[in-house]
Amino acid sequence: MIMLSTRGLESRNLSGSPARMVMRVSEQHDRPKGLRAREAFLITDSNLPEGFGLYMAFAKDAASLGGLPSQAKTIILPDELVYLADGDVMRLWPKNNAIRVLYRRNSFHNHFLLTERCNHYCLMCSQPPKNIDDGWIADDVLAAIPLIDPSAQEIGFTGGEPTLLGDDFFRILRAMKSYLPRTAVHILSNGRLFSSPEFAKRYADIRHFDAMIGIPLYSDVSTIHDYVVQSDGAFDETIRGILNLKHYGQKVEIRVVVHRQTYARLPPLAEFLARNLTFVDHIALMGLEITGFTRANLESLWIDPVNYQQELYRAVSFLADSRMNVSIYNHQLCVLDERLWPFARKSISDWKNEYMPECLGCREKENCGGFFASAKIRYSDHIGPSPSSESRKGTPASFSI
Repeated sequence: MIMLSTRGLESRNLSGSPARMVMRVSEQHDRPKGLRAREAFLITDSNLPEGFGLYMAFAKDAASLGGLPSQAKTIILPDELVYLADGDVMRLWPKNNAIRVLYRRNSFHNHFLLTERCNHYCLMCSQPPKNIDDGWIADDVLAAIPLIDPSAQEIGFTGGEPTLLGDDFFRILRAMKSYLPRTAVHILSNGRLFSSPEFAKRYADIRHFDAMIGIPLYSDVSTIHDYVVQSDGAFDETIRGILNLKHYGQKVEIRVVVHRQTYARLPPLAEFLARNLTFVDHIALMGLEITGFTRANLESLWIDPVNYQQELYRAVSFLADSRMNVSIYNHQLCVLDERLWPFARKSISDWKNEYMPECLGCREKENCGGFFASAKIRYSDHIGPSPSSESRKGTPASFSI
């Protein structure tokens, strides 16, 4: 697991700074002087170029900070952030001497939380919603986008519910298109606001070259879906949203979190998708992340994945036979029916991905997606080294969440 944020750092001259500072990390001594004020220079030797907005050093290099002008802003980093490198983007809260890493240039798993507000209250929500004014997050994301390396393959946007940002949601997508024209975008949304044809068209009119919206659908029965998301009428609005997005030619992914409330109807849901939403671009059948509301509702949600393999196999088989693009996320290979291995993906973001002691010596570890770090609370009783790799066909693609 990788630590993305920390606070209480030793600093100098941060008083009087803006409430938040979004900065690009630089290790380049010859960085153009016009760019340095918005960048944080990471010290690795005694050569200290002038003009950077912030100077950072790990404890082993902290003595070099003494060679800076007395008015220079400095901060000493903990060793847990040793992965920081040139081209990363971070947010600094001067008042709290706190840092949050927003983008890592050397990672394929970069996502921005756009808001903590949501119009769902899902039983297994990993980011429990808050009814707060957090519009400042969009401002920071808009400040970060121009600092991201143009070669970034994909950037994800999550919430909360990102579409609740309204105008700022579209501002962010337009900024992505302008500053990162070759970077794919993946948005996690419940899809309900797209039930408005005007809202769906406004999204489509941005004409991003590669944007996909991942929308949850937890059952073919409306009352079950509405119960899981704790919102009456959600199923109908979500379906209308999906239809509107596809009407305007937009990419849509269906996401199904598999747990005790949803596993039994996986086969009927697969039939529903194949017969009514056959035009969606991808379907992800996902294991449970044991964090957020899942912890509070664990007894009503948890089922050992081994115990729903029949339903999962029937659903995946039906979707694949219907020529739909289907994947399995967040499952360990040793709990899956081996016939499902070709559909399994390494889907867990690297900063929260771990393996258990039982995985030691497993021949399939490099192919297996492993666990969320939070899985230590509960995981399958059937984890153990796979006996062979004969059933593995190809290398799984990598999709992050």
